[in-house]
Amino acid sequence: MFQNRAVLIKAGSLLYRNANIRDLNGIKQCAQLYSSKSGETKLLTQLTQRIKTVGPITVADYMKEVLTNPVAGYYMSKDVFGSSGDFTTSPEISQMFGELLAVWVIYEWTQLGSPEKLQVVELGPGRGTLADDMLRVFKQLQHVAKDAVSLHLVEVSPKMSAMQEAKLTGAATSEGSDAETNPNMDDIPYRTAISQTGVPVSWYTHISQVPKGFSCFIAHEFFDALPVHKFQKTDKGWREVMVDIDEGDGPHHLRFVLAPGPTIASKVFTKDNEKRDHVEICPQAGVITQEMAARIEADGGMGLIVDYGHDGTKTDTIRGFKKHALHDVLSEPGTADLTADVDFSYIREMVQQRVCTFGPVNQNLFLQQMGIETRLKKLLTAQPEQHKDLISGYRMLMDPEQMGERFKMFSLMPKNRADGSPYNPAGFAIT
Repeated sequence: MFQNRAVLIKAGSLLYRNANIRDLNGIKQCAQLYSSKSGETKLLTQLTQRIKTVGPITVADYMKEVLTNPVAGYYMSKDVFGSSGDFTTSPEISQMFGELLAVWVIYEWTQLGSPEKLQVVELGPGRGTLADDMLRVFKQLQHVAKDAVSLHLVEVSPKMSAMQEAKLTGAATSEGSDAETNPNMDDIPYRTAISQTGVPVSWYTHISQVPKGFSCFIAHEFFDALPVHKFQKTDKGWREVMVDIDEGDGPHHLRFVLAPGPTIASKVFTKDNEKRDHVEICPQAGVITQEMAARIEADGGMGLIVDYGHDGTKTDTIRGFKKHALHDVLSEPGTADLTADVDFSYIREMVQQRVCTFGPVNQNLFLQQMGIETRLKKLLTAQPEQHKDLISGYRMLMDPEQMGERFKMFSLMPKNRADGSPYNPAGFAIT
């Protein structure tokens, strides 16, 4: 049975070792000999050559290469979603998820005065399923939205953008010219289309390329895939965790080590008053959310982040997934997904001067307040033959032990409504 990454229970903490093979958490490691190391990959060859040249690399650099290396990155050349991939996401489980997010967008747009144009900007759109479900609702609410909506997708993978276009337009992915299947990624936008619902769609490699204007930013399971720096508190102060070559008897060709002294990142991102002894910081998340906040402040709009994460309480969360199971982070780089819990307290700190933030609240609370039970009843009446799948999808989205409490909703909103009153978005009432 396929599972979502947040549903799988983490099997023990990561093992970090320095050059003397000493456990960084002070726990004595039992001696273990390995008859062979994990498999070698094209990306592993690149990484080992780089480390031999420049020395150990940061965990953030390692994660970036594993996920988005142009030649051998995990996301760059294949479909990784669904039962045939390595993990599944809420939009793939039930149409209700995307439908209710679309209702949220339209409601908040009207509360902010129904500006003439509404740019829906999705970061990391996956297969395009979420966007497709949302566009279907926008069409049904055309008497409200009229022709205001345009869709802007931020996607770095040519392969994934082609899949998204096929999903949104109804065209087969095998059709089209080479320019359509292998676009010039330097173009802005690098791909355009018209969806089946008549909405113009554009693709970009970075949020900064999206045109200015009133925008709703949607980031579903996007921030968890951004690279994180990892830091360990020692008796000499904060030290950054690095990735080095393991030429010993360890299970993999790579290993985690501690930097012998402070790094630029450890000086910039760690705090003397931090109570945790191990922290993960995602600078890229700060940059992107600051861009979102600046645009909301200047042009109007809102943002909705959906991900598994915490409010500044967790420590060691980076993990790998392959075929819906946990996979060692250092094993066969480029063949498995890497992910880390989102630190919502860090995002709040990055944007609080420009926008109001709400959450994180549990996904099941948000969906309940947005009317998922009512929507489920209507679907069961309209599609009785889908009863089993509809109930199964509902339970996975709402069950606290599955996605209901593991996934969090976090919103970025303007300081005030159109009428100047303080803002309080739908779905974020604490009961």
